[in-house]
Amino acid sequence: MKKLILSVLVVLLCVNWNAVRAENIGVPAECEDVMLQAFYWDSYKTQTSTDSKYGRTKWIDLLKDTAAINANFDLVWFPPSAWAGDDGGVGYYHRQASNQDNTFWGTKNNLVKLITALHAGNTKVLADIVINHRNNKSSWVNFYTDNFGTYGTFTLKQEHICSGDEAFTSSDSPYKGSTTHGAADTGTNDGGCRDLDHSNEYVQSWAKAYVQWMLNVMNFDGFRYDMTLGYHGKYLSMYNEAANPYFSVSECWSDINTQVNHLKATNYNTLIFDFPLKYVINNALGVDGSSGATRYNLLKNPTNSLRNKGYKRYAVTFIDNHDTFERSDNQSGEFIKYNANLGTADVKRRIMEANAYILMLPGVPCVFYPHWSSYKDEINALIAVRKKAGIHSESEIEETSTTSLDRLYEATVYGHRGTVILRMGVNRSKEAPEGYEQVLDGGEYGNYTIFYREGAQGVESVTANGRTARGEKFVKDGKLYIRMGERVYDVLGNKVNE
Repeated sequence: MKKLILSVLVVLLCVNWNAVRAENIGVPAECEDVMLQAFYWDSYKTQTSTDSKYGRTKWIDLLKDTAAINANFDLVWFPPSAWAGDDGGVGYYHRQASNQDNTFWGTKNNLVKLITALHAGNTKVLADIVINHRNNKSSWVNFYTDNFGTYGTFTLKQEHICSGDEAFTSSDSPYKGSTTHGAADTGTNDGGCRDLDHSNEYVQSWAKAYVQWMLNVMNFDGFRYDMTLGYHGKYLSMYNEAANPYFSVSECWSDINTQVNHLKATNYNTLIFDFPLKYVINNALGVDGSSGATRYNLLKNPTNSLRNKGYKRYAVTFIDNHDTFERSDNQSGEFIKYNANLGTADVKRRIMEANAYILMLPGVPCVFYPHWSSYKDEINALIAVRKKAGIHSESEIEETSTTSLDRLYEATVYGHRGTVILRMGVNRSKEAPEGYEQVLDGGEYGNYTIFYREGAQGVESVTANGRTARGEKFVKDGKLYIRMGERVYDVLGNKVNE
């Protein structure tokens, strides 16, 4: 009850719409969850394959690792589980959404067992929802029927394909120039298979049935929406409104301004992968920097990040994913260069520093499976500190950095139960500030040190006498107050006596 009262009262403190406790669909308030991307490209292959050298992740493999996953993660993101045939791009070019059997990742029975085991350990599961495009059946424009049980049976047809799709423009297509097609695409085109017209009510009904069925029949808890630049954000919001998932995250792979506009288009009914921050991390800590040297000072409130724009609540932070890692066609986007040995000292240092950064800061951090499988103990220790402090998606943060040759970075982050100080840099101080204790140090494998203080309640902003200031929030007799030094203010900014 106290938490509910606190959440309601904090609304009155907001000077930025973003902090408002609007109950957005799929966006948990002050979310403490840590996510695992439980796959990478071709990780369904046998472990002797160079494509799965960081561990195979078929359903049966993840089932064996559920105890470790449950102990550390609150959310697990699965690859597309719909049947894609033999050439479905790891599931991203699926052919039949309602067919969850005999995919690259395993059988439906094993998928159900895995979801059940994760739920038993209080870990929620995210489905990868691919609705921008769809692979055909036997010609350019025909599709398999989807049977979603009580949610309906659907057969998409030629008129449900966007007018600019290759089916109607390619010289190889017998349907080139056909006037039987859908409306113009509301986003970017995917050239690999058919782009669906989400302005069409039948397509909307199909997509709504799909996400409802995945949530209520397959027992997923939320969604990762693939290639959301491919259709207008209002449709993503429409589908979340129909299904009401616990968690939703959008793959809007673009610049920060496009991401902000996408969030607005979804009516803020989703989180979004912070791709701009990923590239900041690349430049600051990865080998893709112009000099290859670490530049910790770049990590301070980077302009290209959702946090900088006031949208930290909606940011899913990450270092690499299945598209940016270990693929020769995406070398410019990788944090670690293509086909690098993750076991070398320098590579480990960069991986651990990057994980320390996202795991100690606000947002919802998403750990990448190859990193976790390579350095479980070290990454689990970082997760434990985050959970102990109760760092969450909206945690307040104070940062400093130096731009001299030492290029240091420091962040103080306020969680629900404690405060963390993260220091990064070769010449960082390892001396604990007063009231803190050192809890982690990268040592030989990372230039970071983490300090912890128990019991902090966090900070909030309050406007008083025309000034906006920040102080420690506390609850007394069911009311929220802000303490700034020796002064105490109520939620309206009035000075009060305790």
